[in-house]
Amino acid sequence: MKKVSKADQAKIRQRKHIAFRMNVLFFSIFLLFSMLILRLGYLQIVKGEDYVRALERTEEIAVNTSVPRGRLFDRNGRILVDNDPKNAITYTKTTSTKSSEMLEIAEKLSELIEQDTKRVTLGDKRDFWILLNSEEASEKVSKKEQRAIGEKFKEKKDAQREINRLTRERITDEELNSFTDHELEVLAIYREMMSGYAYSPQIVKSGNVTEEEFAAVSERLSELPGVNTTTDWERMRRSDNTILGSTTRPVEGIPRAQLDYYLARDYSRNDRVGRSYIEQYYEELLKGQKTVVKNIKDRTGRVVETKTVREGEPGKDLVLSIDSELQTALEEVVSNKLLQLKQSGYTGALDRAFLVMMDPHSGEVLSLVGKQVGKNPETGKREIRDYAFGTFTSAYEAGSTVKMATVLTGYSEGVLRVGESKIDEPLNVGGQWKRSLFNQSGRVAVNDVQALGRSSNVYMFKIAFSLGKGVYRFGRGMSIDTSAFDTFRQSFASYGLGTKTGIDLPGETTGFYNPDDVLTGKLMDFAIGQFDTYTPLQLAQYVSTIANGGYRVAPKMLKEIREPSQDGEVLGALVEEKPTTILNRINNTNAEIEQVKRGMHYVYYGSNGTGRSVLQGANYDAGGKTGTAQAYYYGDRESPYFGKVTINLTHVGFAPYDNPEVAYAVVIPHVWTSQRGYPPAANDIVRSALDSYFELKEKRLAENNDPSVIKPIIHAPEKSEEAK
Repeated sequence: MKKVSKADQAKIRQRKHIAFRMNVLFFSIFLLFSMLILRLGYLQIVKGEDYVRALERTEEIAVNTSVPRGRLFDRNGRILVDNDPKNAITYTKTTSTKSSEMLEIAEKLSELIEQDTKRVTLGDKRDFWILLNSEEASEKVSKKEQRAIGEKFKEKKDAQREINRLTRERITDEELNSFTDHELEVLAIYREMMSGYAYSPQIVKSGNVTEEEFAAVSERLSELPGVNTTTDWERMRRSDNTILGSTTRPVEGIPRAQLDYYLARDYSRNDRVGRSYIEQYYEELLKGQKTVVKNIKDRTGRVVETKTVREGEPGKDLVLSIDSELQTALEEVVSNKLLQLKQSGYTGALDRAFLVMMDPHSGEVLSLVGKQVGKNPETGKREIRDYAFGTFTSAYEAGSTVKMATVLTGYSEGVLRVGESKIDEPLNVGGQWKRSLFNQSGRVAVNDVQALGRSSNVYMFKIAFSLGKGVYRFGRGMSIDTSAFDTFRQSFASYGLGTKTGIDLPGETTGFYNPDDVLTGKLMDFAIGQFDTYTPLQLAQYVSTIANGGYRVAPKMLKEIREPSQDGEVLGALVEEKPTTILNRINNTNAEIEQVKRGMHYVYYGSNGTGRSVLQGANYDAGGKTGTAQAYYYGDRESPYFGKVTINLTHVGFAPYDNPEVAYAVVIPHVWTSQRGYPPAANDIVRSALDSYFELKEKRLAENNDPSVIKPIIHAPEKSEEAK
């Protein structure tokens, strides 16, 4: 075998080493390509959709096209809130639009339209002066000052911000007042053009655009890049009911307090939004859908084309539960009664009254009336203002109207039996006399039906004693189990008192109670409605719970959601019907509920009923409960009645008695400042309201010309317990 020289051995080792390194290199390249392929596959297959969506988010933009807001209708299709079309001129800037280009367009527009300059601010004038006088503005802060500012601030942007601030502050009044009327008009147009976002049309002028201005701008759109003539919409209310709410105007945009909330939901700062009540609560349905466009850009990022991805859509129309014809009639009833009462001598603290009428089975609110009387600042005469929102944002002592809840609590807690009789007599607890209005000195046996019908305070006191495990001894104090307060309140809440009703409106209050005041006398006051406070809407829900057999139903303002109407007269297709929401079933048997309803029937038809004259001669029957409460007036601090004792009048009920169609609640706070007598104002309102309801119903049935439709069934009054 030939012997390999050392030189050859070295060459062989070198070739092996090179081959090894090449193999490592090729393997590394293989791994790198494999990783690249895997990464590309991951990006395309796993993350592909996410990146597509991210790209769409940067290229697809929702623009503020003026889509009509959804209309509001009453339950019978009568329009309550509409949109009034207005000519408008808009401007849309892009991300590459320069201020000088916008100023040039503003100059041209000023020759075609007249623009009000009232909205021009001091800040606008300063910015505009700097734009027109850039050289003079740059000299407002000397080079030496600029160097000193640069040394003071580490961040360049902070230094520039300070220089800009000083520049603006040093513009003199003389310089600001040097603008001509024409320049101010250009500024007024320019500020509107500047206030919008890129690619989002900003209204330059709306509402008061004349036909001549509209035509002139339309003819020269080719010379005005970004400018467009279009139709804007102004909210037009056909009802004064404050519950309908209001919207902001384009010049206001989103309220500052709600800015973050709306911006997080893709709103623009200058979007119109619901400001209150229905308009605010159902903003998402009413607002409509903005047009979405896609910007096509070239390699430099310049937008070369804009395509519409999705056309804008009007907001959904809402059919409310309100019966506008009934609402108008009941508003007149309450307003007239208020004005009539104010002519009396003891109504100095009176300034409001409420009436709620609802369907006790579905929870649909048929009428929500709140009226407030005040003086016209110009004429000095009394005028009526709408205060419908007070039906669920203000609360009052309700008096004897809560006694059904007291009796039902007695049943459910096992301290009272159906039909149980108690002696009504003046009570002396710790030296304090407590008695019923109808029995000042005697001893009268009354059962639960009579106790409700005659409004026995003592019957309710004795239920409270039993609930609090107290033993009554004439003239002596009484110790009670203070948990009775919690038991009462939890039970009352199940009927709708002292808790939110669940109505689809913002700002509802629950009323007031003092958890620390647990004296025996306060428990007695609670049992007759003279301690905690309740809203008129809570009272309506509470009586509805009794009327429908024990189900607490959430009141609702929205009945149906519909597609936009084409003409505002014929309703669009039904999208959704708002369902009835049952919040709870009370802890009482049907027999107990029926017994309480008999007591409410006694109120109107019993020989000693507290409301026996209310429905006299009516062709319908009902069950109800009257109430009065001593209250303290804490309204106007300048009033001579501030802190004084007044009388609240309340009245709740349902009709017809056997098959309730409506439940109602009337509250007139601080109606009387004298402790001697008071007018039956709440009773008068109830009678007029029920007459209006049934007259309207008969009128509509007659208009149907349907022989199968009959008038409301008239129920003969049930015999009173005494007659039995």
